[in-house]
Amino acid sequence: MTEEELNNLNENSENNQHEPELEHNSLQNTETETIKKVSGMYQEWFLDYASYVILERAVPAIEDGFKPVQRRIMHSMKELDDGRYNKVANIVGHTMQYHPHGDASIGDAMVQIGQKDLLIDTQGNWGNILTGDEAAASRYIEARLSKFALDVLYSPKITPWQLSYDGRRNEPINLPVKFPLLLAQGGEGIAVGLSTKILPHNFIELIDASIKILKGKSFVIYPDFPTAGIADISNYNDGARGGRVRLRARISQHDKSTLIIKEIPFSTTTTTLIDSILKANEKGKIKIKKVEDNTSSDVEIVIHLPPGVSPDKTIDALYAFTSCEVSIAPLGCVIQNNRPLFTGVSDMLKQSTNRTVDLLKQELIIELGELEEQWHFLSLERIFIENRIYRLIEEEETWEGVITAIDKGLVPFTKNLKRAVTTEDIVRLTEIRIKRISKFDLDKAQEKLDALEGDIEKVKHNIEFIIEFTIAFFNNLKEKYGKGRERKTELRSFDNIEATKVVLRNQKLYVNKEEGFIGTTLRKDEYVGDCSDIDDVIVFLRDGSMIVSKIEEKKFVGKDIIHVAVFNKNDKRTIYNMIYRDGKAGASYIKRFNVSGITRDKVYNLTQEKPGSQVLYFSSNPNGEAEVVTILLRQLSNVKKLKFDFDFAELLIKGRSSKGNIVTKYPIKKIELKEKGISTLRPRKIWFDDAVSRLNVDGRGELLGEFKPEDRILIITQSGKVKTIVPELSTHFSDDVIVLEKWKPTKPISAIYFDPEKERYFAKRFLVESVNKEEIFISEHPYARLEIVSTDYRPMVEVLFAKIKGIEKEPLLINFEEFIAVKGIKAQGNQVTTDKVKLMNLLQPLPFEEIQDEEPIEKPEFNDTVDESTLTIEEDGQIGFNLD
Repeated sequence: MTEEELNNLNENSENNQHEPELEHNSLQNTETETIKKVSGMYQEWFLDYASYVILERAVPAIEDGFKPVQRRIMHSMKELDDGRYNKVANIVGHTMQYHPHGDASIGDAMVQIGQKDLLIDTQGNWGNILTGDEAAASRYIEARLSKFALDVLYSPKITPWQLSYDGRRNEPINLPVKFPLLLAQGGEGIAVGLSTKILPHNFIELIDASIKILKGKSFVIYPDFPTAGIADISNYNDGARGGRVRLRARISQHDKSTLIIKEIPFSTTTTTLIDSILKANEKGKIKIKKVEDNTSSDVEIVIHLPPGVSPDKTIDALYAFTSCEVSIAPLGCVIQNNRPLFTGVSDMLKQSTNRTVDLLKQELIIELGELEEQWHFLSLERIFIENRIYRLIEEEETWEGVITAIDKGLVPFTKNLKRAVTTEDIVRLTEIRIKRISKFDLDKAQEKLDALEGDIEKVKHNIEFIIEFTIAFFNNLKEKYGKGRERKTELRSFDNIEATKVVLRNQKLYVNKEEGFIGTTLRKDEYVGDCSDIDDVIVFLRDGSMIVSKIEEKKFVGKDIIHVAVFNKNDKRTIYNMIYRDGKAGASYIKRFNVSGITRDKVYNLTQEKPGSQVLYFSSNPNGEAEVVTILLRQLSNVKKLKFDFDFAELLIKGRSSKGNIVTKYPIKKIELKEKGISTLRPRKIWFDDAVSRLNVDGRGELLGEFKPEDRILIITQSGKVKTIVPELSTHFSDDVIVLEKWKPTKPISAIYFDPEKERYFAKRFLVESVNKEEIFISEHPYARLEIVSTDYRPMVEVLFAKIKGIEKEPLLINFEEFIAVKGIKAQGNQVTTDKVKLMNLLQPLPFEEIQDEEPIEKPEFNDTVDESTLTIEEDGQIGFNLD
């Protein structure tokens, strides 16, 4: 709450004083109470409290990345450090000397630091971030500082100090952290009026980015989570306010009835994840048989599916309705100069890197001063002993005389010293023992001086080239501590999952067409189909009106319903064929249309809105089918032809608001279906978007081809398995897919694989004959590996051999067409070579003219002669003829 808002509160409270006094009735008498002004105390106390929570408890400092309690823990651990483990209870008790709060907050903060596996070397049960299990009591677990913490956290000579809360001890204001610790560990906290949520980043990537900053290069950093998983950081916004990160569990299909979760989203645990899955199952959003939690050191959640449930749709439903997908809003807020600062992670890293440079320079300057002091005193000691100046004090009777005698004796020899001789220097000379003077070795003294001079020059060089020194420091950190800290979270763009397409349809939709009711509770009426509670339903009425509404238990939509179905938004392949009468005695019109964008519960009129209009014929066609109907007219004296056929394929597909074409101006007696139609839509184009590993019809990614209903997709994996599938947009693809294309049944597949059992390479060609199951086409030995696979008609492969006794064999060229005939998928194939192979390369295939099997689009035939200029072909491939 800002100060301005507090002042407004104060003014309101002052105004309230002039309101009528409140009257309170009691059992004995009536008393009047007055409202007392407390705004001054409220303003001061609240601001003090808010400032304290922000600065001293919830928000980390940008200098070292620590909250006060964390900083005090690390300081206490350094004071107790002797290389051995300490009981956490002892560390907590020691920290209470500096921390004004209870032991519980210290213990919880220490466990959180320990679970991040960076600063604290832990021993015992520290809990599990994967399962959410808590750590054991502090008296049972132990800790000590990690080597990394000792290298980057402490340097007492450059640490700013302050008195502890009780004034008895000194504690660090900030630790001299020489690493972007805040970004590596992440941090979050809720204060008064603000909060912070800084996501963890990868150790190695932070070091690489810091080096780029020092070299003046551009950089970018993204979060990396200890629970691994998959992250979409397209809207990360540099970790600043307003961004958002989507996280998903890694779900794989073990078989047709089993899914396995190997990694979970950050901020969830296996316990919360399983609870969300069970709740979604109870609510009917998904359908599962049972869930097993086999998590130990690694996550393994096994989901068993009932027979007939699609694994691909279940995976999408898990992302849509459970904690398998979560969204996190980062908020970069830190304390700088005792004020909250909202910033992005790039600025945090720049400030951390620049501070590391400054801290290293401070350490070097202090080290240089210490080395120069050593050199100065060693030089002075040498002069003192070598020139026997100590003999000048033999006749002196007072201390002042001793100091003066030594001072005068040093004067002729101090020209080459780097600073003047002080009284403290002379006092130190008098403290040299006779034994040391008697054993003084001039050569050894000179060696020490030479070594110190070398160290001094080295430190001066590092100060002069401090950027290069800092880069070397970061590289050393990466070399010492980077192993095992590679990125865990995969970065990938996510596709948006529409809940209505993946939700389990666990309810039944009914309709009472006469009375105009639809709903899930009308069990005595006509059954429409399965639905879910988040679906929409589309309804067409006899008067030519249409409405899309939410499915409810019972709802009135209008009398005389002619068609009702579950509505799929943006479905442009479902085509409605309709003939309607315009008004009570008007002409009859025919039209074809689809319904995509609509406003829920809005009534749309599909006729020309004249009173008495009526739908005479209606059909819904999920794949754009166009039937032939027979139209019978009422008998009139001036009408000779009372019966004729009409093919809906002759019409263009237009919008729902189109007027349509005139069928006849005479009254229609009846319309009969003569012949069912086939689809008039062009084969559907399907693309594969590698960024999200999903199929789409929106033109994103690589075009796989145009697919008819009977067409399939060919999938080949690195593990040597092949299968064909119907191209459904909900399909999930594994990471080891190496071939994904439109399947041509007559096109052979060529492959070379290594059989470990026979220690030979084999080449084979085969056709995929089974369309309903996945088959392995290499050896089933667990260490067999696929080397080359090609779907070209005439592939060429180059085999390079390893050198044997310095001799390299000429490369082998393999023309698959000549090398081996097309055989069955289980055939072993022909042996390629017995020599040791170094590499195999797939070359440009030999030319081949492929026979196109696409059928040309034919123009429709009409009974009457027509003007060719009126014939049109729309973008979706629909052929039509305008009869107006």
